Amino acid sequence: MDKYLKSLFGLEGQTAVVIGGTGVLCGAMAEGLAGAGAEVVLVGRDREKASARLAKIEEAGGRGYFLEGDLSSKSGMGQLLDTVLEKSGKVDILINGAGTNSATPFFEITEEEYQRLFDVNMKMVFLACQVFGRYMVERGKGGSIINVGSLSGSIPLSRVFTYSATKAAVHNLSKNLAREWAEAGVRVNTIVPGFFPAEQNRKILSPERVEDIMRHTPARRFGEARELIGVCLLLASQAGSFISGTEVTVDGGFSSMTI
Repeated sequence: MDKYLKSLFGLEGQTAVVIGGTGVLCGAMAEGLAGAGAEVVLVGRDREKASARLAKIEEAGGRGYFLEGDLSSKSGMGQLLDTVLEKSGKVDILINGAGTNSATPFFEITEEEYQRLFDVNMKMVFLACQVFGRYMVERGKGGSIINVGSLSGSIPLSRVFTYSATKAAVHNLSKNLAREWAEAGVRVNTIVPGFFPAEQNRKILSPERVEDIMRHTPARRFGEARELIGVCLLLASQAGSFISGTEVTVDGGFSSMTI
């Protein structure tokens, strides 16, 4: 059984770059990738959190390292790729999971806030796909890009207007790129988490909103970060070799609830 599962989900000898890997959700996915054998590159801004996450990865027998940089420009993203290639020799898997949110009422959203959310949630994904996607296509050995979307990218959720627009754009971009790069063996998919308490959404989780969410979630609880690992491994590994252009929702049944 172990040999069979490794043939499907094993990532030995592969390198995974996890943008947003110092966060709660992508940090858990990074642990999962390392547990499956991949060398994991955590990309973020918080060195302390990265050190703590890497310590857990190494304690479990995994391998990885931390990189930070200015990912707001194509040149900065290119420097990130160059550094990874210098240290690891290749990139097989990319996770785009950096994100930020805001609960500002619609009429009070400023141009500065609007631009800030698009720069982090959409522009950074766009640039990472341009830079790492070109590398994967030109390398000619395929690859897996996993973008992190949101329920609000597909269905309207109150209080997160700009965030929802950015995630809708990520969903659309993922499908477009999956179509473009299929013949090159580069797969592009989107993980769509439901409500997983993390730093960027705790500020909008008032007691009243939590009550509304629980009423609309058949599982009657929030998701735990570790519950994204299975989907991540499926999309990153040989087990998902014919999966591309797909949005995989992990939400405890939230999106299936009507009344």
